[in-house]
Amino acid sequence: MIKAGIIGSTGYAGQELVRLLLGHRETEIVWYGSKSYIDQKYYQVYGNMFEIVPDTCLDDNMEELSEKADVIFTATPQGLCASLVNEDILTRVKIIDLSADFRIKDVSVYEKWYGIEHKSPQYIGEAVYGLCEINREQIKGKRLVANPGCYTSCSILSLYPLVKEGIIDPDTIIIDAKSGTSGAGRGAKINNLYCEVNENIKAYGVTTHRHTPEIEEQLGYACGKKLLLNFTPHLVPMNRGILTTSYAALSGKYTYEEVRAVYDRYYEKEHFIRVLDKDVCPETRFVEGSNYVDVNFKIDERTGRIIVMGALDNLVKGAAGQAVQNMNLLFGLPETMGLEQAPMFP
Repeated sequence: MIKAGIIGSTGYAGQELVRLLLGHRETEIVWYGSKSYIDQKYYQVYGNMFEIVPDTCLDDNMEELSEKADVIFTATPQGLCASLVNEDILTRVKIIDLSADFRIKDVSVYEKWYGIEHKSPQYIGEAVYGLCEINREQIKGKRLVANPGCYTSCSILSLYPLVKEGIIDPDTIIIDAKSGTSGAGRGAKINNLYCEVNENIKAYGVTTHRHTPEIEEQLGYACGKKLLLNFTPHLVPMNRGILTTSYAALSGKYTYEEVRAVYDRYYEKEHFIRVLDKDVCPETRFVEGSNYVDVNFKIDERTGRIIVMGALDNLVKGAAGQAVQNMNLLFGLPETMGLEQAPMFP
């Protein structure tokens, strides 16, 4: 059995990790970390875990945890994992970090966009970006994985084949994204109150959202050059889900069949990526509670552009599910283990 510890287990992504790992037949959770709820029973924080999880919440002592676990998940705000990790810990345990601390390879870019000093830049180089469908072989055997962001996972996976094959001009990419409120975390914030969010939709982080450099960096690797793109997120009144609609200029004349063949070549063997039938648009309700990503596209012959759509559950494939997928790769398990749940509907 893999012994897993979770630092930040009482946030939304952390609780989703608990839910998924409880159903993983090769994993035992040995540490429910939560700085805000130390010494409280986990089920007192999340009533859905009553008579399922009897454990008490512990602190974020990564040193002690590394003596008890085989893998540590850090579902914490930016900066915490980087401030805790050290060489002794990494010699004993694998770490899957759900924050942005090790996603961006240029420390100056990270510090600029996140506004904090990076506490362990010496590990950025060895950390692998944990988007399994693209970096599967690089992830295997590593000791530090940077779990991708939710917006970035949806944006990158929906666009990657087109960028990699040069079918679009990557410098023309515009990404319009929408997220449910759980993407903002569980902390008390006025802007996330029911009356502030319900019956409303708004853009935020316009030109400044922190996922922008992450998307640029990863798609830049795909096309072999640095690129700039526009990324605008929106908050919508639903609990879960990410929907991205991306626009880009085609590099030439392509038929639907030609572009579809590219997507099939990249994704037909990927269990968690579903390229939908022609003219069917992805919807967040059809991926909810699952590790699936639904993708499709539409060619606009009038403008010479392509519209690419993607949908995923921000707490599963956008966070906890992706982390479990990474754990499976790190420990040589079937990649789908513990993640076979069909989407919930309604």
